[in-house]
Amino acid sequence: MAFALLNGQIINRSEAKVDIEDRGYQFGDGVYEVIRVYNGKMFTVNEHLQRFVKSADSIGITLPYTTKEIAEMLEELLKKNNLKLGNIYMQITRGTAPRNHLFPPANVPPTLVAYTIKADRPVEKLEKGVKTILTEDIRWLRCDIKSLNLLGNLLAKQKATEAGCYEAIQHRGQDVTEGSSSNIYIVKNGVVITHESDHLILKGITKDVILGLCGKNNIPVEERTFSVDELRDADEVFLSSTTSEVMPVIEINGTKVASGAPGSVTRKLQTFFEQEIERQCRILE
Repeated sequence: MAFALLNGQIINRSEAKVDIEDRGYQFGDGVYEVIRVYNGKMFTVNEHLQRFVKSADSIGITLPYTTKEIAEMLEELLKKNNLKLGNIYMQITRGTAPRNHLFPPANVPPTLVAYTIKADRPVEKLEKGVKTILTEDIRWLRCDIKSLNLLGNLLAKQKATEAGCYEAIQHRGQDVTEGSSSNIYIVKNGVVITHESDHLILKGITKDVILGLCGKNNIPVEERTFSVDELRDADEVFLSSTTSEVMPVIEINGTKVASGAPGSVTRKLQTFFEQEIERQCRILE
């Protein structure tokens, strides 16, 4: 039997239902998080919950629980589902009310949902690298909010999939922003370069871990905008996300990145990232 969290209660997942007038369903009026689980333990859970609160605050949703209370509920959910390796998906919406573009009255409670997903690490892709395409970034201008409004991301991801690729690297004009569900990095002359965490990209939790590992291991970093031409001319390219970890990019639009194999800096960061998982979650599965 699988279990889900619905408004503070852990119940049979098949019984976890929301109303058809929930604003997440009708307007995408909410935010979400995905937390990776290794060895039955949540990785960077505090950072994910802090971003969850920040995203909710940014659109005027007040969480009905503290981050400590949510973490405790998620721990219980993990145990009930006996999840050892996979993800927790959680979202909060502005609640259920008659359909109206205006916010509902303040006494309408938000809807909080969470459930678990079994998911292996993408080991083969991490070893061999992945192919990508370039696509124009058509999303709104508050990509720093982890909103339920993901249509632009979905269209980009579908385009990549139809092209036989893992990810779509998005750009606004000549400026590279991020992937459809990842942050993007280039390496040039040993320097890791990635877009600054502003309103045009999501401030990735995995990105913050990677930049921290760069600092600890004397790998130079520049957080700045880089161009499509710089991307094409890079010595290495990789992407990161909660589920992709440190993923080498070996091809863009059918053209190899450098030699077409994962680069040395990317390999070092993969090793450092696995060590961080080991440190936080004891055993890497």
